[in-house]
Amino acid sequence: MIPIPVVVCVLGGWCVIYLADTLLRSSSSLKASYEDWLMSYGLSFSPFHMRWQTALFNRLFYSWGRWKPRFLYLWFSIGMVFGIVAMFGSVVLLGKTLMQTLTMAGFKLVGCHSQNSNSASLRSSLSICFVLLSCLHEQVPGVNLPISQLTYFFTAILISGVIHEVGHGVAAIREQVRFNGFGIFIFIVYPGAFVDLFTTHLQLISPVQQLRIFCAGVWHNFVLGVASLIVLFLLPAILFPFYYTGVGALVTEVTEDSPANGPRGLFVGDLVTNLQDCSVRGVEDWNSCLGEISQKTQIGYCINAATLQQLSFPARVYRRLDGTVECCSNSSLTNICFSYSNNLDSHLYACLPARKAIEASQVCRTNMDCQKDFVPSLCVTPSLENQTRLIRVKHPPHVDMLFVGHPMHLQYTVSLSSFVPRHNFLSVDLPVVIETMCKYLISLSGALAVINAVPCFALDGQWILNSFLEATLASLIVEKQNRDLVGFLILLGGSALLAANVALGLWLVTAR
Repeated sequence: MIPIPVVVCVLGGWCVIYLADTLLRSSSSLKASYEDWLMSYGLSFSPFHMRWQTALFNRLFYSWGRWKPRFLYLWFSIGMVFGIVAMFGSVVLLGKTLMQTLTMAGFKLVGCHSQNSNSASLRSSLSICFVLLSCLHEQVPGVNLPISQLTYFFTAILISGVIHEVGHGVAAIREQVRFNGFGIFIFIVYPGAFVDLFTTHLQLISPVQQLRIFCAGVWHNFVLGVASLIVLFLLPAILFPFYYTGVGALVTEVTEDSPANGPRGLFVGDLVTNLQDCSVRGVEDWNSCLGEISQKTQIGYCINAATLQQLSFPARVYRRLDGTVECCSNSSLTNICFSYSNNLDSHLYACLPARKAIEASQVCRTNMDCQKDFVPSLCVTPSLENQTRLIRVKHPPHVDMLFVGHPMHLQYTVSLSSFVPRHNFLSVDLPVVIETMCKYLISLSGALAVINAVPCFALDGQWILNSFLEATLASLIVEKQNRDLVGFLILLGGSALLAANVALGLWLVTAR
């Protein structure tokens, strides 16, 4: 959860800003100069909302909008087709999502962003509320999104919003609509962007031209998501001159409370190559190996019969509440109870020093796996509580780490990377930063594309739907009033569908 001091600090900061703004506006001597200062810098304040608009980038937008007209025409025409398909597809997706939510205790929501006009940043604030519910995996800051990931989360929101609005702005200039300015806003702690277009020009162009403009934001978010996916897929090749992969999982962080901490634990820079008998060539292998270990029964270790007798300590055997057997003293930190069988008895137990017993041992499932070199050996299996595992982690040239606990504790408290630096001066974190940012861009930019395409009031889908109906139904439904009524009813249904998803999403997230 987000720490209470952080919440208090954010809310307190907004209260101070709003109070200062109110006092300056109410002051007879300072009001005029204060409002002139705000206007000169394009700033405006309202409760929990700060907006900055500028014309500094207008020249840049116009140069983009006039670059290769034929290419841009084709580009935004493809975007128009994508936006129309996405509008229908988003309704189907949200409908399926709603049905899944009603039948099971988990569903996926995506964020949204707004269409442009003079009140664009205000509607963008509404969109950010949907982003807060969280994009594909219910990533809600402080609830189920780690605090350490907030920088990626907010940066991806801002980048996705800027790319979305750049699409609207460039498409509008391409269609000869006057571009007034570009801006950035902050709603509570969520950043976003908007463009200001001349509404009269927008209303005078044809419905097809309007569609190219209104679909451009959704289209650009889709392209950004695909581009991030390509970079993520090609990252090993892109970083090949500086990093190599396929040799293990490189430890990049071990949390202070991690069971992997300690003199014989894992350290930043260690290269993990094996978990038990499961080979680790990268982070994916690490995760799959831990998942496999947690699902299967505890693996055993081959130990010489004579060595077994030599190492075992006399101990009293008793059963735990879950039915498993313990034969070592509760105060022992190095000894573990092992179970084994011989030709006469299949339920024997021995308290052994774990490291000496298994450090150089071969893994096994039965005694038959240990019958090699004609040396009598037995397969001894740690007798641990349910879900607890003894895991041997190989990270040469260091001594193997022996972990006792739930495998997921190891997964959650150790961060790794599949990229190993070729030179000492290279950062171990750089590939992780690029990889993580790409994943957030895929999630959040895709989220904005899907939700903005929904035919819902105040979102891009509203304007896409209205223009689509004007372009397709003008000859069938002559009266504009009737076309507007059809559009209103569809928007009402789309808004209700989205609202139901949002409400259930909030309930599910907070109920946890």
